[in-house]
Amino acid sequence: MWTVAQLAADLAAGKTSSRALVEQALARIEDRAGEGSRSFLKVYADSARAEADHADRLRKSGVRRSPIDGLPVSLKDLFDVAGDVTRAGSKILAKNPPARADAPAVARLRAAGAIFVGRTNMVEFAFGGVGLNPHYGTPKNPYDRKTGRVPGGSSSGAAVAQSDGMAVISLGTDTRGSIRGPAALCGVVGWKPSAHRVPREGAFPLSYTLDSVGPLVNSVACAAVCDALLAGEEPRPLPALHAKGLRLLLPRSSVLQDLDEEVSAAFAASVSKLAQAGASITEVAVPAFDRQDEYFRAGGFSGAEAYEIHRPHLERIGEFDARVGKRVLLGKDFLAADYVALGRLRARFIREIEALAAPFDAILMPTVPCAAPTIEEADRSNDDYFRWNARILRNNGLVNFLGGCAASLPCHEPGAAPVGLMVCGTAGSDRHLLAVCAAIERTLAGD
Repeated sequence: MWTVAQLAADLAAGKTSSRALVEQALARIEDRAGEGSRSFLKVYADSARAEADHADRLRKSGVRRSPIDGLPVSLKDLFDVAGDVTRAGSKILAKNPPARADAPAVARLRAAGAIFVGRTNMVEFAFGGVGLNPHYGTPKNPYDRKTGRVPGGSSSGAAVAQSDGMAVISLGTDTRGSIRGPAALCGVVGWKPSAHRVPREGAFPLSYTLDSVGPLVNSVACAAVCDALLAGEEPRPLPALHAKGLRLLLPRSSVLQDLDEEVSAAFAASVSKLAQAGASITEVAVPAFDRQDEYFRAGGFSGAEAYEIHRPHLERIGEFDARVGKRVLLGKDFLAADYVALGRLRARFIREIEALAAPFDAILMPTVPCAAPTIEEADRSNDDYFRWNARILRNNGLVNFLGGCAASLPCHEPGAAPVGLMVCGTAGSDRHLLAVCAAIERTLAGD
């Protein structure tokens, strides 16, 4: 699988070119036997080739804009790109005027030399964790593709594009796990930074309170480079940490319960490897993690804020994905007093978890408690859909409510159903947490 470090080295050594990498990405997108047509809603073939040639000319003249200079990158369909209409996986915005400027996150990647190959499919308006889109189709998970399993959402196309080598980096957003859930189910790395670390302007919102912007990539080192660039910082090597001596918290709560067999086995094996490598694993009761019904009742912040966001479109609610429209309308009866009370509840939750997590380097849990269901299973009825949606979102949403940061790292055996290990930190601990993730990644790989 492509990594930023390896490709940057190959480009510097003249072993490949940006044009060659872009052609490989475009060939995978255009492969009729693959999932490119469902993973991408728009492909920038001509501009990508022109920008690749420009990157190659700059490199020959000694110019290197960043570690991602000249690498193929995909963008979730909710990001503003100057000259493009931002549809956010929907059809009702198709006649909107084009964006006048790039979203700040897009602009920062462009300035770093990223080559945008296209806009990836997503759950309409980012409101769902399963990954289905009745308007543009649902990209199939790379695992058991013949059967057809869900990719996770809402960054569904991003996860499949990343797993299938259609991009080196796939930019997504995460409100209740929309980066980490698809990453876990598709077997790639997903990084959700602290909520305000990366500018969210120019990204069509689901929740002003909970949204984050981050990448799906193939390694923690890739995530660290992207994190720095997206945050407007100079990419620097992460501090070198080792598993030995890491202080890791296992939260005794519902997040460790009701796991699919393959998830339970992969998670237990990962914890065992870390313990054998010298990490200190401490299990602590965290009853605050068991009160998600309070945090997300009637959609929580997302429900109330999505209703406000979509009020201009309510006369066209019948044109929404019916399951998205139903969730948007939940916010109609969310009272101002309820919203204030939820904010106060969140503040107490943050204080409680930050105090609990203070002695530890990270909190560990499975990213998603289940393996990817089939598309048919998830789409059979509304009851089935919402049951799977809640299950896929279950653990991830706690980090958004915390305002913290987290990565999903693949932890399954080769050939098995993808499973993610979620490594979580409190707000502002991003760079330290990435260093912890890098140490965990090396340990799980046996390095």
